[in-house]
Amino acid sequence: MTSFRQPTAVAVAGLIAAIGALPLLRASGWFFFVPLAIFVFAVWAWRSGTDADPNGVRVRALFGSRKIEWSRIEAFVPADRRKAQAVLADGSRITLTAVTPEDLPRLVAASGKELEQAQ
Repeated sequence: MTSFRQPTAVAVAGLIAAIGALPLLRASGWFFFVPLAIFVFAVWAWRSGTDADPNGVRVRALFGSRKIEWSRIEAFVPADRRKAQAVLADGSRITLTAVTPEDLPRLVAASGKELEQAQ
């Protein structure tokens, strides 16, 4: 299995920031959302990513994941300099979390097959 994740430093920085924001709770209860939002960001950074194996691709988000079989994927395309997308057979596109255009050859290699890489 090939995994693509956010850098661990992002999640650690989020946790440190959430802990650092806890003193705001003493000032007012309205500040409750500040450490909560930072903590949610840290959990997202720790959990989100894309996993690829010979069966398909699993795109993970904060609260769920989506499994896509290789037979449903037509091509991979760069969305911009830092993001890549999978083009599905129905024409829809799914952004692959933590996958950059430079990672696409490694993602394709995880399938064990040849897939088209569109530019």
